[in-house]
Amino acid sequence: MAGRLQDKVALICGAGSIGPGWGNGKATATAFAREGAQVFAVDLNPEAAAETAEIINGEGHDATSHGADVSDEDAVAEMVAACRAAYGRVDILHNNVGISGRGGPIETSLAQWERVMRINVTSMFLTCQAVLPLFLEQGGGAIVNVSSLSGVKAIRPELAYATSKGAVNALTINIAMEFADRNIRCNAVVPGLMNTPMVTNAMKELPDDEREAMMAGRDRLSPTRSMGEPWDIANAAVFLASDEARYINGMLLHVDAGLQHNITSN
Repeated sequence: MAGRLQDKVALICGAGSIGPGWGNGKATATAFAREGAQVFAVDLNPEAAAETAEIINGEGHDATSHGADVSDEDAVAEMVAACRAAYGRVDILHNNVGISGRGGPIETSLAQWERVMRINVTSMFLTCQAVLPLFLEQGGGAIVNVSSLSGVKAIRPELAYATSKGAVNALTINIAMEFADRNIRCNAVVPGLMNTPMVTNAMKELPDDEREAMMAGRDRLSPTRSMGEPWDIANAAVFLASDEARYINGMLLHVDAGLQHNITSN
């Protein structure tokens, strides 16, 4: 079904890609536009946001790019104001910003812990805090956050990252319950093992054979024996943002090929 987001304004945080190819945010921004949304594409890297907007506009859809650090309160306020100036409103907030953080409780430094929490959790708190009053004023809206299977399942030693994604889940559910009676929904996509530029970028310093072995290992961990693609996340986000999901709220939608049920992956 085409046009599922027709005439909606989607503010997408993390709409760029950290490297060549399609990341989750870039794919989601493009998928939203193809479904009729006007896209305000935001990224810490203005050039990455501009690249996504150029793709969308090149396909004949409508997008505006904006550079912002969404873990900064003033930058978030400016971002929302810029979106309203461009399109007059915000109907959908999509939070895709996040960084990884390897290491257990002994190896993780306080600085690493605080950076992961600031970027992965505080950013979503700030964007939701800024957009919710607009939703109340407009009579409704939808928030779609990107979490991770690591927030509910111990896959590898990554204490800061896993804890941050558990916090994203709690943030999602609490917002969903508080605003459910005011036509505001808040849901999260929970990706499993995905093949994205963020993953390959994290391995860029490894020798080719080690990198290939790690990617093959990620494929083997998936119940389908193949990692998911950014478009799998994008399609889930489109659904949760659309009116088709009008009675879905506080949902943590797993896009992981069933990996959450695989007891051998710990």
